[in-house]
Amino acid sequence: MSLPDALSDPQRRQAVVRDATDVLNAEVRDKGGISGIAVKATFKMVRGLSPNFIPTTIDALLDDFAGKVQPFYEDWEAGGRSGSCASYFQSRGGEVADALLSITDERARKSDHRSLVKAYQKLRPKGRAHVVASMPRVGTLIEKYAT
Repeated sequence: MSLPDALSDPQRRQAVVRDATDVLNAEVRDKGGISGIAVKATFKMVRGLSPNFIPTTIDALLDDFAGKVQPFYEDWEAGGRSGSCASYFQSRGGEVADALLSITDERARKSDHRSLVKAYQKLRPKGRAHVVASMPRVGTLIEKYAT
């Protein structure tokens, strides 16, 4: 089953959004240092806009994200699922991060939400490193729902 196909079931999609929200919250919670402070402050601001902003945004981006990670998932499967999906995604973290960030970069370019775009642009220089760091959790999430 392809990742985009897996999202066509409304109940599965809701579960993916819920778990992806949990992954994002865990990643934000685990951030430390100066960049972690900036990430946590930005997410606090975003949550202040609407309590459902994060899950709603994840749901809106989910199909695009699934399409971008599908080739990586297929490569892992073609390799005989050697090792965990989390390990595989971690080994390809930079490539996966670039693919996912291409989506959010494009959305930011088209967005009329100035405060969100400004916050995104502030975090974007470290965005690749943050996304790469999330690959173990992302890979685990993908393996859970794609199989």
